[in-house]
Amino acid sequence: MKHSGTQPLETERLFLRRIALNDAEDVYHNWASDEEVTKHLTWKPHNSSEVTIASISNWQKELEQEDCYRWCIELKENQQVIGTIDVVQINNDIESAVIGYCMSKDYWNKGIMTEAFSAIKEFLFECVGFNRIEASHHTENPGSGKVMEKVGMNFEGIKREGAKNNEGNLCDIATYAMFKSDWENEYNEIEQND
Repeated sequence: MKHSGTQPLETERLFLRRIALNDAEDVYHNWASDEEVTKHLTWKPHNSSEVTIASISNWQKELEQEDCYRWCIELKENQQVIGTIDVVQINNDIESAVIGYCMSKDYWNKGIMTEAFSAIKEFLFECVGFNRIEASHHTENPGSGKVMEKVGMNFEGIKREGAKNNEGNLCDIATYAMFKSDWENEYNEIEQND
């Protein structure tokens, strides 16, 4: 694999880039303080913008590492930062990446996370050289699983009590994955149909 760190990416509607301290207000107001958005995540909603600023400062230190992949999602139409998508775990031995994401509920069900995830998937397979990309969601949050399906991932099963929610309670998670060969086949089919 060729680790290159978080590189800026662009899609039809989005800029995917490194997060900056001046994004803190967007992050805090658009999702980090929202109990509904953070309900199925591992961290509690931020109770002040200072918490968000501290989090972004930590993320920026991590972004200095060449194997850190963390993008904020900026909507082109209004320059609002509306979410994040990250590689939350890497296994170099099997060339595997685990993806996590969250986004402002104002933008749910608009295909935005699918658009962001598709660009990230292509970058991780083609530029970095991962062989496997996976993601999981709490079974009580099926909307997240729909994103995984839309980007071409396959359902692999339920891991019972495989994670904890932000209250520290054990919960079941559904896991999806895609292999580089799946992506190459998908890409070749698109090329042939063009």
